Amino acid sequence: MTLAGKVALVTGGGRGIGRATSLRLAEAGADVYVNYFRNREPAEQTAEEIRARGVRSWTVRANVGDPAAIEGLFAQISDTTGGVDILVSNAASGVLRPALDLEVKHWDWTLNINARAMLLLAQQAAPRMIERGWGCIVGVSSLGSHLVLDNYAAVGISKAAIETLTRYLAAELAPKGVRVNAVSGSYVETDALKHFPNREEMLRAARERTPTGKMLEPDDLARVIVFLCSEAAEQICGQTIVVDGGYSLLA
Repeated sequence: MTLAGKVALVTGGGRGIGRATSLRLAEAGADVYVNYFRNREPAEQTAEEIRARGVRSWTVRANVGDPAAIEGLFAQISDTTGGVDILVSNAASGVLRPALDLEVKHWDWTLNINARAMLLLAQQAAPRMIERGWGCIVGVSSLGSHLVLDNYAAVGISKAAIETLTRYLAAELAPKGVRVNAVSGSYVETDALKHFPNREEMLRAARERTPTGKMLEPDDLARVIVFLCSEAAEQICGQTIVVDGGYSLLA
């Protein structure tokens, strides 16, 4: 499985699932743009590790919740490589509150960064992919898109939007040579879980419930993301692939 000669952009690429994906793409031969917003140091460290694998890497700062920032991001990319062949819309944020406690600003923040960003990124990336003759877009979702998790209303709704957007983009772009899919995970041990007040209880319950007997790690999702970008997945189109160790199988 090789992606030699391809150029990838991973949003939120310096930490967690984004970092693991960036490194896996590099191991497959792709050059990688590592996007970050607030945390530059992890992004720079990830880029250094990518270069150590013999491919090119750049760190690019942009708040993907800001349409102007996305335009500026792709202007920078166009000046450097002309575009990207692979887009992984991974950056995520959100307000963790019950639905009835959400304020308009919480809704806007969560939906803009998680769901609207994928649309705006695709609008910038896809025309360049079409010009280059090939492209692959992968969104990152979670089981909260269709399961009810405590305090997860805004984030879960945003993830459901990602999965629906994946299908619409796939139908529009597949005839033009660009495939769109998503990967959905259960609980993954990343820094994001630190924001949940009941983190330890969640982790314990997830381990007990998961048939494979282990928590997901970022690399579990990263490997599937890279697979979806490969020739082996050329007939997978508009799908959300669940990676959860069987967590969602149990009633």
